[in-house]
This record gives sequence, structure tokens and C-alpha cells, in this order.
Amino acid sequence: KGKCPEDGWDESTIELFLHELAIMDSNNFLGNCGVGEREGRVVSGLVARRHYRLIHGIGRSGDISAVQPKAAGSSLLNKLTNSVVLDIIKLAGVRTVANCFVVPMATGMSLTLCFLTLRHKRPKAKYIIWPRIDQKSCFKSMITAGFEPVVIENVLEGDELRTDLEAVEAKIKALGAENILCVHSTTSCFAPRVPDRLEELAVICANYDIPHIVNNAYGVQSSKCMHLIQQGARVGRIDAFVQSLDKNFMVPVGGAIIAGFNESFIQEISKMYPGRASASPSLDVLITLLSLGTSGYKKLLKERKEMFSYLSSELKKLADSHNERLLDTPHNPISLAMSLKNLDESNDAAVTQLGSMLFTRQVSGARVVPCGSTQTVNNYTFKGFMSHSNDYPCAYLNAASAIGIKKQDVDVFLKRLDKCLKTFRKEAKQEKSINEISDSNATTEQLED
Repeated sequence: KGKCPEDGWDESTIELFLHELAIMDSNNFLGNCGVGEREGRVVSGLVARRHYRLIHGIGRSGDISAVQPKAAGSSLLNKLTNSVVLDIIKLAGVRTVANCFVVPMATGMSLTLCFLTLRHKRPKAKYIIWPRIDQKSCFKSMITAGFEPVVIENVLEGDELRTDLEAVEAKIKALGAENILCVHSTTSCFAPRVPDRLEELAVICANYDIPHIVNNAYGVQSSKCMHLIQQGARVGRIDAFVQSLDKNFMVPVGGAIIAGFNESFIQEISKMYPGRASASPSLDVLITLLSLGTSGYKKLLKERKEMFSYLSSELKKLADSHNERLLDTPHNPISLAMSLKNLDESNDAAVTQLGSMLFTRQVSGARVVPCGSTQTVNNYTFKGFMSHSNDYPCAYLNAASAIGIKKQDVDVFLKRLDKCLKTFRKEAKQEKSINEISDSNATTEQLED
């Protein structure tokens, strides 16, 4: 049926299935006689076993989704993977998605492929409207495609950084709709930035007849992000949305899913990919989804949500105990941020030092964001880089509840963070005492004089 099974398969069943696919490829035929330049020859048995002897990859020179006559098994693997992934995207909340395909590139390059496909539809266009998100790969995806990003600064609402819809529309009018390739919006992001106002952006795109590409990097695991995409497509225009395989399905880095609501446009993107492609990302995600089944994936999504609530409540307690606060970002369903005001005021270097301390204590993924750092990416200078704003009011620390996180991860993180913050408080007290003694000695010397 081309759908993800409800209950996961055991490993031996999956391996049997993969071996059945592999023997349909010509390189595994007993009497095969190959005289071409690409015959699926692999010299290392270890490499052959690692890929289950599915050596031919996916697609043909003109289309990554096309069937290879001498690689029936690999072609079937590709078709089934795309079909199963489509089923999971619908299950995750985008029920009207029409088509998708797995591409063996991470999110940034997959976005570039979408922009390059739009180039042929809008030959005059040179700009991409981009509500600011301080993440290099999505910015470079536009540069690599040969377009000029038009950065729209976010609006501060309470603690949250939100889409400036008025600035987006004003920039469209100023540049001219025909000169704009697309609006490039974002769902999943680091707090205090929250997902873009997708519904409103989709309506603007529909009104001005401008394509809309959504960076949904790790949004499949969030029902809120997927709901935003579904609603955006319902009330306005969303041409394609791109998501990472590793972030949403816990497989090795190197693949993404390009999906959309117009089947022919998604096919155009797949035909834009030059040459054949590695089957590894497709193989990895198919194995994973067959082992989980829809029930297993739903369970992971439910656990992630529960862990988000737990991380939020426990991080708030920790923040309160250190006279800091958990920033109020209710529109971000994955990432949280805790202020580091006291740390920032006591020592300029303390914020970045905290990041180093956490990393050396084997805490990965937590980001510390100081105030006022500047960074240049492809000749564009971002003030307050990493904070998604020129001048966010305070330094802060990020932590995320992503798919696969366990209670133990949260507990260990909070314990180590608490220790690091206590170390800073102790050092600050000692420094204060030394300063007071120094001031006292100075006063005594003045009296004696």
C-alpha cells in the first residue's frame, strides 16, 4: 500500500526485505556481464554489506525520482521510501501534502535546489525575502543559489522575536513582486525567536503571486510547526517545505525531504537535481520507519512533547534559584531560553565561558548567546548574531526538547548547568570580597596619611 506499517518490523524481517530488493539489481545477478562505466562494482565486501549490496543509488541522470532499468530493487526502494515518508508527513499534521521526495543533501542544499527550480519560473527575480533567523546554512542556501537575501528584522513582542509582517509587505512593494523570487520563512528555530507567522505570510504570497518556501528543518516532530504549514497552505500559498532527516527521524546526517502541495512543482524540483544520487539517506530512513511503525513514531512524538513540558518546568525552577528567568516564548514548541543577565553584568566573558564549561562537561546542543556579538556571513554583517536580533535585551542560554530526548538527559543537563552557575556565583563572591578588602585597605592608608 506504500504506507508505513502500524507496528514496527523486527530487524531480521527488515534485512530479508532489503536482500529481496538487492537481488533485483543487475550488479547482484549471477550471470551479469557489465561493460559500462557504472556497473555497481564494489571492491570492499565491508562496503557492500554496509549498503546491503544496493549499490546503484537512486534516480537517473535526468531525474532523481526516475526508475533505473538495471536497478529495479534500488528504484523500488526509492519509490517506497518516498511513499512511506509522505504517509508520515500526513500523520505528523500536514494532511493535504500532495508529494515529497527524499534528497541526499542536508537542509541548506535542499533549499538551494528549491530556489534554483524557481529561477526558471521567475527569470527576472533576484531577491529573496527572508525574516531573519541566525543560522548560517539557510542564509547561505540563498547566496549559493545566486540570489540576494533581503533580511527582514524581527519584532520583539514580550520576550519573543516574531515576524514583522508590515516590513515584509513594504519590502515587496518597494522591490516589486516580479523581482522577488520567493519568501523564505522558518518554522523550527532557537528561542526566543519563534516560528514565523506562516498563515499571514502565505496570504501575502498569494495576494502578490510570490512563491513561498518554508524551512521546516526540525519541524516534523512538532505538531504546532506542522499545523502552521497545513494552515498556511489552506489560507494562502506555500510552494514547498523542507525538513531534515537526521533531526526528525534520528538517522545519520546527509538527507532531507522536499515536500509540497502541488505535485507537478515537486516533480520539477526532483528533475532539477543533476545526475543520480546516493541511496543511503533513503535506505536509512526506510529502515528506521519500518522498525518504528506509525505507533512507534507517534510514541516518540508524544514523549518529546512530555519532555518539553518537563524541561520547561525544571529549567524555570533552576532559573529562579539563580535569580534568572525562563524567557516567556509560548509560540516556540521545541526550544527554550533562560536569561543570563547576572552573568553578563558581572563579566563580559562569563557568558561564552559558560558555554565552554558546559561543552567540556559533555553537555552538547546547549547554546549560550552573549549580547552584541557581530558576525559577517558572505559579506553581510549581522549585529547581535545568534540572537536573531540587532539588540536583544539580555544574554541567554538555549536548550531544546528534540525527538529522542530522555528524562535522564534533562536531569543530567540541569545538574551540570546548576554546578556551572554556582561556580560563577562563588567566584563573583570571592572577587567582591577581595575588592571590599582592597577598598578597606585603601581607606586605612588614607586615614594614616
